Amino acid sequence: MAEVMRLQGVRKAYGGGASPLVEVLHGIDLTLPEQAFAALVGPSGSGKSTLLNLIGLLELPTAGEIWLAGEPVHAATDTVRTALRNRYLGFVFQFHHLLPAFTAEENVLMPVLAGRGSVTSDDRRRARALLERTGLGTHAHKRPVQLSGGQQQRVAIVRALMNRPRLVLADEPTGNLDSHTALDVFALLRELNREEGTAFLIVTHDPALAARCERRIAIRDGRLID
Repeated sequence: MAEVMRLQGVRKAYGGGASPLVEVLHGIDLTLPEQAFAALVGPSGSGKSTLLNLIGLLELPTAGEIWLAGEPVHAATDTVRTALRNRYLGFVFQFHHLLPAFTAEENVLMPVLAGRGSVTSDDRRRARALLERTGLGTHAHKRPVQLSGGQQQRVAIVRALMNRPRLVLADEPTGNLDSHTALDVFALLRELNREEGTAFLIVTHDPALAARCERRIAIRDGRLID
């Protein structure tokens, strides 16, 4: 199966100038195939967030190579990385970050607006179909304050899938939910992984949720240990 993301010899250090360099990632080699459903686990300070930022094109590595959907991105400019993020990546966070002044459907369409500046009737049909698929069809015109925490997170997941990304990065997507709702949301991620063919890399502290993934990637002290 083709790969959606590959890291080779990736290192990341912070500091410089008057401050000594502190390396937080030490030669990471990692490949994710298309349609993967993987968990990234590790203690606080292990390098999970830094690794996710590099894969998400939010930062550049100090050394090494990063390939996304077959394209080298480790030395891309800010403009190119922004375009690649919008084309290939979706993001889900612990907190949904929905815009309170807009409806669920309008929030879902935001990645399209950010990428193209306008939406088409096809875009609206896809947004409504995804909302319907995730049990939110009757809530499309509600604002976030009118939705429960689980419903808000479902809107955030639909938003991440709106542009048909190759890879969704989910950072503690159930961390702000009760255990029952967390299981429901996690099951939804798995269903969408299969039905949309989108790869997922999920950061979680919950060993029970990590065990439900096809692959468990462990990181400690800036090194992969799986």
